Amino acid sequence: MSGFPHQLEQRSTAEALCDALAERLEDQLRARRCGDRPLGLATGRTMEPLYAALVRRLQGWRTDELAALKACWSSFNLDEYRGLAASDPRSYRRFMAEQLGGPLQIPDAALRLPDGSAADGDGAAAAYGAALARCGGIGVQLLGLGSNGHVGFNEPPCEADLPCRVVSLSSATRQQNAGMFGGDPAAVPSSAITLGLREILAAEEIHLVVTGAAKAAILRRLLAATQPDPQLPASWLLRHSRVWLWADAPALAPPLA
Repeated sequence: MSGFPHQLEQRSTAEALCDALAERLEDQLRARRCGDRPLGLATGRTMEPLYAALVRRLQGWRTDELAALKACWSSFNLDEYRGLAASDPRSYRRFMAEQLGGPLQIPDAALRLPDGSAADGDGAAAAYGAALARCGGIGVQLLGLGSNGHVGFNEPPCEADLPCRVVSLSSATRQQNAGMFGGDPAAVPSSAITLGLREILAAEEIHLVVTGAAKAAILRRLLAATQPDPQLPASWLLRHSRVWLWADAPALAPPLA
């Protein structure tokens, strides 16, 4: 566990950080072949500049290269709110369509997200986890870091063996995500479907992206951890041997005296 993170990538700004990670992802996408384990994608403000940088790079590919990539594209997103239609502008499916799917013309069937509008949430979560398992699990997983230490929507306390499931969202998470809901935490759905730590930790490699001064305190807590703690779900990443931590200067800033 002392090897966490496998590699620390520091940049002065979020923009420089996202450009560097987009370059790495582009190299990995060039090497992808049909049948490779799918990508694990994330949403949220942290990912917006990353997807923008990646789209710019991929749109510079030759037409035949981009066509081959789209033909073999396979990805699973971490999570989706419960109770929002796929067309709802606040849904993560809509976010992915706007940030990645639309600009690159990736088929909807290849850009997978949980069905948050399903009447049977537990059934939808089980089906999503089973679909991922049939694809062999995640290859490269992108993660953000919640202000309370969650990854995906795995809220504290959380154990490492929990699978894809319906979860209740904490008040801290609803506050953090209120921007897409008119600034009103009460308007944020109270539950979601998320991949569990079981699926996340089974990924071949993980890239944890942390930017901004607002994440500095929780990142310090994570970096100070010496063993996993259910109250800090991200600390289960200490059990994974190939975690890249991508952090900008504000996120790594020491606390004020």
